[in-house]
Amino acid sequence: MTKVVVVGAGQAGASVVAKLRNKGFEGAITMIGEEPAVPYQRPPLSKAYLLGEMELDRLYLRPESFYAENNIDLILSNKVEAIDPAAKTVTVDGKTVDYDELVLTTGSYPRRLPASIGGDLDGVFTVRGLADVDAMQPRFTEGAKVLIVGGGYIGLEAAAVAAKLGLDVTLVEMSDRILQRVAAKETSDYFRKLHTDHGVKILESTGLNRLTGEGHVSGAELSDGTTLDVDFVIVGVGIVPATELAEAAGLEIDNGIKTDSFGRTSDPHIWSAGDCASFPYKGDRLRLESVGNAIDQGEIVAENIMGAETPYTAKPWFWSDQYDCKLQIAGLNAGYDRIVTRQGADGSVSYWYYKGETLLALDAMNDPRAYMVGKRLIENGKSPNPTLIADPAQDLKPLLKA
Repeated sequence: MTKVVVVGAGQAGASVVAKLRNKGFEGAITMIGEEPAVPYQRPPLSKAYLLGEMELDRLYLRPESFYAENNIDLILSNKVEAIDPAAKTVTVDGKTVDYDELVLTTGSYPRRLPASIGGDLDGVFTVRGLADVDAMQPRFTEGAKVLIVGGGYIGLEAAAVAAKLGLDVTLVEMSDRILQRVAAKETSDYFRKLHTDHGVKILESTGLNRLTGEGHVSGAELSDGTTLDVDFVIVGVGIVPATELAEAAGLEIDNGIKTDSFGRTSDPHIWSAGDCASFPYKGDRLRLESVGNAIDQGEIVAENIMGAETPYTAKPWFWSDQYDCKLQIAGLNAGYDRIVTRQGADGSVSYWYYKGETLLALDAMNDPRAYMVGKRLIENGKSPNPTLIADPAQDLKPLLKA
């Protein structure tokens, strides 16, 4: 009977094991995770959970009882030390676990500041796992001074929580503008205004020279010569795919663990899904850091382990909650040369990314209707005339049938 071992107990790993059982897989399943908690949602960590609006058990993707009820052997608080592809075993806690098919859903880890500039001082945090947020949550007291390094979505979400709780928030971004790597100027402008209206001080084109303090961080020196007093620091400067285990096992790496369109790695009995995996996409390779990708790719891998031979077709979508704004993103905007703005009702707005006449993506702020129609248009390969998109009187839904 086939035995499947899944290394990584996050969204992708949980999707693999649940889909295997849902599709009638009767073999043995073992899932191994480094954290003590059963698989949980990560996006609410920097939002509702940090705000105290979501309890721990509501973070869980499935109740703890699900795994025992479905005969899934869950090994938590343990890190896989090595993979032996020839013997088809993994080593964990000094013991070997054998497999017929292995799935690597090892995720990613946050970039940290170098110790040489104070990155190892107490009070310097990243936002990735439950332990990170539990450690920083007591610091979120009214009037506390927090420095946020990095103007991407993680940094902005943390800034929103801090501002809502009455902290004194300063955010620094080395690039010319916040969200420069992932969004158009229009989206950056929208969120800059949203945050400054809530009292956040945003310093763009400004780097961090170093953090200061005796044991505990107490100050920051910025690239423009400014010095700040700080009580704690949150670092949001990107993530790195966790490929070390795969590399040591001799698997091919290409911006993540390299897979084919079915989720197989360079070893036919080892698969990968989620943040750590790169896959073929429109003649190139892509690695997506999103919940949607982790779920869909994980489920496809499960089906292919069972012989489906179904290629994975990514349908990228993302979201971010900041204050009373829900940002929803569909598609990938790489290569855009034009932004079309659509004004919605009650201050909602969406920005549509075009390359020539082709619709690539959209950012929708508090406009779920625009998001849903735009997402379907992109998935169906349809590109409406930009003039129609820009006209707020034009009903979007008929464009799906055009």
